[in-house]
Amino acid sequence: MAVVAGADFGTLSVRVTLLDSEKGRLATASAEYPLHRRRDDPDFATQSHEDQMQALVKATRDVLAEAGIDGKEVISLAIDTTGSSVVVVDENLQPLDDYYLWCDHRALHEAQEITRKAHETKLEAIEWCGGVYSHEWGWAKLLHWLRHASEEKFARFATALEHCDMVAATLTGVKDPSGIKRSICAMGHKWMWNPKWGGLPSEEFLVSVDPLLRGVREKIGGEFLASDSIYGNLSPAWAEKLGLPAGIPIPVGAFDAHWDALGAGCRPGDVVNVVGTSTCIIATAEKTELIPGVCGVVPGSVDPSLTGIEAGLSAVGDIFDAIARRAGMKVKDLAQGLEDYKPGQTGLLRFSWDNGDRTVLVNPELGGMTLGWNLVHTAQDELYAAIEGTAFHTRIILERMAEHGVLVERVINGGGIPQNSTVLNHVYANVLNKPVLVPDGTPTSLGSGIVALTAAGVFPSIAAAQEKLCLPFKTFVPDPAAVAIYEQLYQLYRKVYFAFGTWDAAAVPLGEILPELRRIAELARIA
Repeated sequence: MAVVAGADFGTLSVRVTLLDSEKGRLATASAEYPLHRRRDDPDFATQSHEDQMQALVKATRDVLAEAGIDGKEVISLAIDTTGSSVVVVDENLQPLDDYYLWCDHRALHEAQEITRKAHETKLEAIEWCGGVYSHEWGWAKLLHWLRHASEEKFARFATALEHCDMVAATLTGVKDPSGIKRSICAMGHKWMWNPKWGGLPSEEFLVSVDPLLRGVREKIGGEFLASDSIYGNLSPAWAEKLGLPAGIPIPVGAFDAHWDALGAGCRPGDVVNVVGTSTCIIATAEKTELIPGVCGVVPGSVDPSLTGIEAGLSAVGDIFDAIARRAGMKVKDLAQGLEDYKPGQTGLLRFSWDNGDRTVLVNPELGGMTLGWNLVHTAQDELYAAIEGTAFHTRIILERMAEHGVLVERVINGGGIPQNSTVLNHVYANVLNKPVLVPDGTPTSLGSGIVALTAAGVFPSIAAAQEKLCLPFKTFVPDPAAVAIYEQLYQLYRKVYFAFGTWDAAAVPLGEILPELRRIAELARIA
């Protein structure tokens, strides 16, 4: 028997889980921290490193008390975080500003400049992150900071770190940039790092984007490692704060969705939809192959022994919340009765572009769109159509992945929303025409515990730890009648998706869309 701790930093809180190698999850505790927004700048979203570390202390202390475990029994601690969440630090690794959180979108113009220059210079890296560099990613955020920093802060700039690397550096007592290790999960998916072209983009390319980036590539240094490597050992100072033993190993960290996929049981042949405010779609593969429109294909980024693949929808739960908010309700109340809806009965076709398109169009400038409105449609109709629309969008992504050699044998719905919405799981099974598996319990932070156990040598591999500790599944099986209806709707969705979402799309006749929506809805009503 061995006990480890896994910490999962989300957008608003950190969750710490104690995991027993034989019994599984012992307890989970969480602690919140503020998200700083500005009314006059909706793109602004930052968090304090100090606030986050104080929350980690509280959650760790609370979970030990809840489980009745002496902290001395814990033999490893693993950390996953949001990303790209970037903090700029000085030569002592002290933050010069708060984190640019993943949902901070101020770097839109910087991202566009990086994308344009990458295509002009035929930078191979841009093709491996979907063809468009995102304003949510590291180089764009760092360039935005460099352009807006005061002279005093600019002069003190030593390096920038992803959240998972900053937390690990802090906990292990790293005091200067020479001791930094960097997660290839974070750097591969968000900073265009890949051993295929020698690591990060070249100095020449970065300076061509903006001379402010001169010398910065060298500053984004250190060892680039997968999470089967040890970042360091818990320092005495932080051991005392957390109530854990000094010297326990802390593996190199990763992004929350990637380790959530591990906690959900992801293996080659699986696709895990981590469905929350947005959806991260995670898969692993034996081979490394370019997938157009997919935002990251990185060796070692999920399971260190495999290639990790990341795609996703920029908004899912956020869309559901927005529909309910406009109706003056909460989602759980608006969703009452959705189980009685039939496929296609609303006559609406809703697209999940409210926060742009992450995959496969990779177009942040799109906006939400719903076709088929009439004067008696309700907010509840729109909510059901939004669930259908996110399933259609997911199918487009899975088909693109399959076209480029990614096996899609099992679909696992992870994240918080599938735990609480049988309607969503049934719709996904019918739209995808595949059984949808949902962990029978909460998988959040289970992945970080699995990595911690592997780092401590309790299991020889992540796969072995998963076999022992992952939760059983509830299975949602496709209904043939619903599958047939959704096949018709999907073909309409797909046509509009590419016609409206692509700048250079050839003229596509769309006159059939609204009549077909009405026809399908009428059939659903009389069925």
